[in-house]
Amino acid sequence: MNERVEVAVAMLHRQGKWLLQLRDDIEGIIAPGCWGLFGGHVEPGESVEAGLRRELNEEIDLVATTLHPWFCHTNATRHLHVFVGPLPVPLESLNLKEGQDLTLTSLDAIATGEVQSQRLGQARPLAGCLEIVIQRRDEIKTLIAAHEPETREHRSEQLDQQRHGEQ
Repeated sequence: MNERVEVAVAMLHRQGKWLLQLRDDIEGIIAPGCWGLFGGHVEPGESVEAGLRRELNEEIDLVATTLHPWFCHTNATRHLHVFVGPLPVPLESLNLKEGQDLTLTSLDAIATGEVQSQRLGQARPLAGCLEIVIQRRDEIKTLIAAHEPETREHRSEQLDQQRHGEQ
């Protein structure tokens, strides 16, 4: 029997919208051509959060700031770790290196089961991991509110650093 693969993904938010990745249309990958979350496999010996941070950097050149564990989901082939946190930069500053498209979209749009790709000019379905996440969408607002002071504190630290750098 094969061991379950450890996978970590990030549900990143900015101004009330959520960052999604349109996966490549490549045969043999999980959920080809579907909208999912950025992240991926955790390497042996790597912590789950370190693996997620590495994947975010590899996929979109993002150095994540605050990531909070949200929930885990296990099936026969993988153990999924879902984190939530703010997207600390505008969408336009991300460099898409894996996938066909990326977007910021509302929970209501995600809940329809399809999201429009501006780049492809068509709607695409959700990957399984995103379907699991959207089933728990009622928890998201509470989770964000619980961490909002921390997010504001981080933004203040960034502004202070920018001000000191300009002097």
